[in-house]
Amino acid sequence: MDTKQQPLDSDDEEQTYYERSIQPKADQWKKISGDVIRALGLKMKILMTVIFGGLLIGSVILLSFSHNFNDQLLDATSNDQLLAATINGSRKSETPHDKLIGGLLTADFDEPSCVSRYYQSSLYSKPSPYKPSEYLVSKLRSYEKLHKRCGPGTEAYKEATKNLGHDDDNYANKSVGECKYAVWVAVYGLGNRILTLASVFLYALLTERVVLVDQSKDINDLFCEPFPGTSWLLPNDFPLVKQFDGYGRGDSHCYGTMLNNHAISANSTPRHIYLDILHDSRDEDKMFFCPKDQTMIDKVPWLVFKTNVYFVPSLWFSPTFRPELMKLFPQKEAVFHHLARYLLHPTNQVWGMVTRYYKAHLARADERLGIQIRVFADDAGYFQHVMDQILSCTQREKLLPQVVAQEESKVNASTNQKLKAVLVTSLYPEYADRLKSMFWERPSSTGEIIEVYQPSGERVQQTDKKIHDQKALAEMYLLSLTDNIVTSARSTFGYVAHSLGGLKPWLLYQPKDLTVPDPPCIRSTSVDPCHLTPPSHGCDADWGTYSGNVVPFVRECEDREHDGIKLFDEL
Repeated sequence: MDTKQQPLDSDDEEQTYYERSIQPKADQWKKISGDVIRALGLKMKILMTVIFGGLLIGSVILLSFSHNFNDQLLDATSNDQLLAATINGSRKSETPHDKLIGGLLTADFDEPSCVSRYYQSSLYSKPSPYKPSEYLVSKLRSYEKLHKRCGPGTEAYKEATKNLGHDDDNYANKSVGECKYAVWVAVYGLGNRILTLASVFLYALLTERVVLVDQSKDINDLFCEPFPGTSWLLPNDFPLVKQFDGYGRGDSHCYGTMLNNHAISANSTPRHIYLDILHDSRDEDKMFFCPKDQTMIDKVPWLVFKTNVYFVPSLWFSPTFRPELMKLFPQKEAVFHHLARYLLHPTNQVWGMVTRYYKAHLARADERLGIQIRVFADDAGYFQHVMDQILSCTQREKLLPQVVAQEESKVNASTNQKLKAVLVTSLYPEYADRLKSMFWERPSSTGEIIEVYQPSGERVQQTDKKIHDQKALAEMYLLSLTDNIVTSARSTFGYVAHSLGGLKPWLLYQPKDLTVPDPPCIRSTSVDPCHLTPPSHGCDADWGTYSGNVVPFVRECEDREHDGIKLFDEL
């Protein structure tokens, strides 16, 4: 039987046609898709690996940055709270050892109560080249124990003052005990007071006395307590306080007068003596520095000092003191530098003035120059010859550039120019104003940008006025933070500033007859201050010998002719 193929309906026909026409292409696309997917899969794996790896590395970097940022934030926050934040634009690493200045300071104080004690060293643009000796460090720790044992409020102090106001020829022999005292009375200006505080303290250190300071002035508003667990302030009820103002060379307790009256000897020891160590003291008063006199003075329990000169260099004349001083200060010119950083710490109010001004005006400079101007004249003020001397010195010594006409300036304004900040301190604002106008109106020959600042200009010295003295102290510390410094001859303000900073200054000679000295200034080879009007003679065998020739490292000050001596390391 013949079997005939049945005709397809339309749907079946279309399906059969689709299968015949599409199926090969579908198989082809399936194959292609598989290849593509496999290829894409490999690339995706690589891509995902790269992405994941990148994310991992990024996370590590971000985490590290976060830690560093947090550390810096914490450091900055802590430093701001302590008024010792970043000053130079980059944070300096501070360790407990650094804060203690090589052991010069003890760690026994509460930091926030006196921020400057542990943080003033972090402001110095350069580390001090002068390191305290181990012997000095040991001596200071011993002194702190002595002061705590004999200071105000102790039984020893009460015993020592019990009969001080009463007449008794044998008082000293009965009441000295283990404690002897050196009382510092505030006289003259702030620079004098700072230099004499250091001098009296060193004398106390050498003779194992306890130093106590007269608090009737503004000492409390200027400096923190320097010794832990005790006070250096002389109590207001001290028996001799009311006599301080009356002490003078005519007083029967003045050492020079006692010598003239033969009222003191090895066999007759007074209860106290007044020491007149001033710029115009008599030769008899200056016998204080002689060994034979020190033997008698050492037995007196209470010494009251009125002094306005830095008398440290004259202590080296004593054969008794000299070996001890050489052990304490192998770098002889650094005596005041070390003593001031140990003893004198500005209060938080003063230190706030220092740090705020530094951050606002000096911190971003590439270099800082300090210029301290003191005019010694009855009608002191702005003098053209003084201005000319300042310019002659600073330009001759390449501390400041010349100014040129605009068309002579060869510096491209787009170049990275050096910024030099000039800090001027003076009672008179005209000197800073003159410098400021000069460098504003015309470009410098070197292309440097010169910015001039003066914190105050009060025209009249106002010693014992709290805010005036605080500003003066802040300016001394600001000057000490400069890289180079120019100071006026004879100025105790300038002596404090450069010695505190460990800076060898350019000293402006004192003008004569309203003319500019030639040369205008000289570079000192020592950082130590000058002892103005020192003893003009030696002692015993050296009698008649000029004091600048007694020992080789105590010589004439560069800025004073036969009228001052200072310590030098260079022979």
